[in-house]
Amino acid sequence: MPEKIILGIGFGILAIGLIALCGWVVMLLWNWLMPEIFGLKTLNYWQAWGLLALSTILFKGFGSGGGGGKSDRKRKKHLRRYIREAQSSNGKK
Repeated sequence: MPEKIILGIGFGILAIGLIALCGWVVMLLWNWLMPEIFGLKTLNYWQAWGLLALSTILFKGFGSGGGGGKSDRKRKKHLRRYIREAQSSNGKK
């Protein structure tokens, strides 16, 4: 039991570190490219986080969540069935 708690804490710290790293990478990329290319102002860390959050909302949406889950599996199952039916109607297998 204590090993699981320590492992969970370790993964939590790692996740926080990776999340912080994402904001830092966005800030570095923006400050490296955008002022040079478009003449825009540089961003601080929290502005980079706001930009990252905004782009996530715009490109991923609010309710998309993690890896897709049931909706992706349902879509893939439907697509496989459609492909099989199309192939069988053409005489292919």
